[in-house]
Amino acid sequence: MTDNPIVETLQAPSAVFFIFGATGDLASRKLFPAIYSLYREGKLAEDFAVIGVARRPRTNEEFRDNVHESIDEFCRYKIQPGEDWNKFAQHFEYKSLDINNVDGFRELREQTEGLEQKFSIPGNRLFFLALAPELFGSVSLNLREGGMMDGQGWNRLVIEKPFGYDLESARKLNTELAQVFAEDEIFRIDHYLGKEMVQNIEVIRFGNAFFEPLWNNQHIANVQITLSETVGVEERGGYYDHSGALRDMGQNHMLQMLAMIAMEPPSRLLPEDIHDEKVKVLRSLRPYLTAEEVDKNVVRAQYTAGSAKGKELPGYREEDKVDPESNTETYFSARVFVDNFRWAGVPFYIRTGKRLPVKTTEIIVEFKRTPTNVYLGQRHNLEPNLLVIRVNPMEGIYIKINAKKPGSDSEIQPLAMEFCQSCMIGINSPEAYERLLEDAAQGDSTYFTRWDEVAAAWSFIDHIDHAWKQHPSDVKSYPAGSWGPEETHQLLQQDGFHWWPVNGQDEDNVIWQANSR
Repeated sequence: MTDNPIVETLQAPSAVFFIFGATGDLASRKLFPAIYSLYREGKLAEDFAVIGVARRPRTNEEFRDNVHESIDEFCRYKIQPGEDWNKFAQHFEYKSLDINNVDGFRELREQTEGLEQKFSIPGNRLFFLALAPELFGSVSLNLREGGMMDGQGWNRLVIEKPFGYDLESARKLNTELAQVFAEDEIFRIDHYLGKEMVQNIEVIRFGNAFFEPLWNNQHIANVQITLSETVGVEERGGYYDHSGALRDMGQNHMLQMLAMIAMEPPSRLLPEDIHDEKVKVLRSLRPYLTAEEVDKNVVRAQYTAGSAKGKELPGYREEDKVDPESNTETYFSARVFVDNFRWAGVPFYIRTGKRLPVKTTEIIVEFKRTPTNVYLGQRHNLEPNLLVIRVNPMEGIYIKINAKKPGSDSEIQPLAMEFCQSCMIGINSPEAYERLLEDAAQGDSTYFTRWDEVAAAWSFIDHIDHAWKQHPSDVKSYPAGSWGPEETHQLLQQDGFHWWPVNGQDEDNVIWQANSR
């Protein structure tokens, strides 16, 4: 059933995939479409099965109808007229289960063994927990007590973020999981690591001879990482009000992208070696141990009422299920330093927030300017060279250079050389969850997070959170639809820099942005 000839058709091992939380939003929007896409591309053969697990009662037929609706709405492949849907759907069954009832897990084992026999599956089992973190430990223990770990093949646990709510809770959770699963059997998802252009960072850095020699504090002035969202908290107000931008985005997505940019070349392209280098970066982050250091280097803010594209937008405190006096941050930016020989003195600026002007994720590497007292620098204001990695929603790489304006004698203008992956006809990039499910089935943990990565990230974030708790009301504000509070711009101005535009949002850079189209 291979539809795309450029896609590798290495098939995932035969296995039963268990989706705990099968009636939830994640399963519907991401997991079912991911499984169908893998099947359409020939990466799942006929020797697999999926058991959806949730508390709600549901028949197999009802569950398969839900899967069909999910694929119709969210999958990048559409179910074709005349396609034998039942051939795919027969691999799906449902189990209504109280996760605190061990007897239910014993029933699940019998159901599993029946499917393994039906599809000739050799006992390989992958458990995906699309559940709240506080349930991970009890589900894992009941998997063991219910005999679900007694198959003849491998067992792997895939768990969603957040992995705990701080370092202490993460340690407790990890201890619970370690009673059942070995570290190499635990796959902690950060779905940003499944994105095409995040995975491309390694190749850009280590596969190009003209980048690696410049990838240090001698040639790079700063790095800017932006993860902006146009939406508010939507229906997640209850969750978000106890999380905030720092925990929801900072501890995982932002620090993982930073680690990918800053890591040393691994000695081998093996998962453990790559994780080792990322951990070194996270352990090298300069900790902010006092409230004064946090206040100097980190900005937190909350959106107030505003407008975007002619539409009036409510403030955060007016959102559903949000405390009207909440001080939860919906935005944060930070100046971060990696204190090692490669990066000493180079600021990494990170920012993320809700109700910003555009939805985008970009990494901008700003190189140092050419000398201003020699040759062209004496006569022209030469802009710094930039390497722009666009992660989402547009995917691509842009290199900004200075060049003579055509038709002029000496006028210089900035322009961009471009690889726009999203613009290429015929490219249908896999979704992050497709890659991550496939990797987990293959046992490849490269783009998952290891426990010591999680611990190091939480250690850095907890210092900031602790300082904020000492001054809970010291939260800046910004109108919905803006780029955040003035303080976030001052953070860069103190160092002589400014935020570069993302997605062509700055009229001062029309020339180079226009040339990047």
